[in-house]
Amino acid sequence: MMDFHTHILPGIDDGSQNLGTTINMFAEEYQQGVDRIVATPHFYANQTSIEHFIMKRERSLEKLKEMSSYETFQMPKLYVGAEVYYFPGIGKAQMLEKLCIQETNILMLELPFCQWTKNIYEDIRLIIEEQKRTVILVHIERYFEFQKNKDVWNAIFELPLYGQINAGSFLKWKRRHTCLKFLTQKYRLVLGSDCHNMETRPPNLAEGRQVIEKKLGRQVLEEIDTLGSHILGT
Repeated sequence: MMDFHTHILPGIDDGSQNLGTTINMFAEEYQQGVDRIVATPHFYANQTSIEHFIMKRERSLEKLKEMSSYETFQMPKLYVGAEVYYFPGIGKAQMLEKLCIQETNILMLELPFCQWTKNIYEDIRLIIEEQKRTVILVHIERYFEFQKNKDVWNAIFELPLYGQINAGSFLKWKRRHTCLKFLTQKYRLVLGSDCHNMETRPPNLAEGRQVIEKKLGRQVLEEIDTLGSHILGT
């Protein structure tokens, strides 16, 4: 089981605020059967420099070394990247390599919550075709309601990219139908919890997977897991 979207690193964004919360989040992921976790702290190019972001991320990772004193469970394997918020011109930005999941060319990209435009499509195309990055669009179900005109949406998902769905969206009846529909259509999808803490946005991958299995069958989960392993090269 892979959690492709987490804010589990301590003290770097609006996710875990301290090591204690991070330990509890890791423990919960382990209890749910998750063995691979992608850490995706927010990166906003209009708020911070890439150098400052990487410095904060390294400081956060240093804190994890203290976890050995508290561990009573086997740590899931951690992949470190970022949730990169779209900005105009990102398709030609030269610093994306530093924001990919470490030791991969995978970029976790968050798009605006508005009607998408041809410029957004072109930037994503450049990231994939010119920069040779593997793009995963995070929590795609959250954008769908804003796409009154689906032309750009359809064009983007015809590109060789992947989508990620939040497990929690399968627990909300307003979004469940859309998410299940995505899984039965042409989209190439992985799952993430988008967990931020243990109270309001806890790790919930197992709960979301239970809904998928109940509604669509075990084979769909196996296909999701196989795709995730392929993307991460594991």
